[in-house]
Amino acid sequence: MTPRPEPRWPASLALLACAGLYLILPNRLTVGPSWLLPILIALPLIPLSARRHRHPDESPHIRRITLTLIGLVTLANITSMALLVHHLLSAQVTHGRNLIYAAVAVWLTNVIVYGLWFWEIDRGGPHLRAGGPELLPDIQFPQMENPQFAPKGWRPRFTDYLYTSFANGTSFAPADAMPLTLKAKTLFLTESIVSLVTIAIVAARAVNILK
Repeated sequence: MTPRPEPRWPASLALLACAGLYLILPNRLTVGPSWLLPILIALPLIPLSARRHRHPDESPHIRRITLTLIGLVTLANITSMALLVHHLLSAQVTHGRNLIYAAVAVWLTNVIVYGLWFWEIDRGGPHLRAGGPELLPDIQFPQMENPQFAPKGWRPRFTDYLYTSFANGTSFAPADAMPLTLKAKTLFLTESIVSLVTIAIVAARAVNILK
């Protein structure tokens, strides 16, 4: 059975959520004006959203633009995390509450953006998964091992990848979905590192200085 094409809107909303979280970060945790990254994200999303679904026949340029946007958000978020750690360790910090808000924004962005990465890399991306042929998975979900517990023709959707990212970001290890390929393992590893630094170092330090 040929699966239905995957809708584009969940990933678009996820990118816009990342842009919104970036806007609330303090200026000292952003590179350049805080509005620049949201504009760079929003402008390409306008033409991309003209097509409601990801199709096997979509232009390679669409995937390149999508991966570029995800990579841009990832780089910006890691930079914000590094700046947050730098200010905590090298400056006299008195606004612990603001640091907690910033750490939460960085952590949430990390979860969302890696959910997007998982969605885009597994079996070549949503446009190829919508094509019908069974491709070798980069991430193995429980429903693949136990198809009797899933509807016929089940395929992971964006929410499945987002949940996988959330589980990995909270436990620092795969939960139910397992990475099988090197690129998937690399993404799981880097997400866990960012999450661990944000929670264990930044949040803990902010709680200690909360006033």
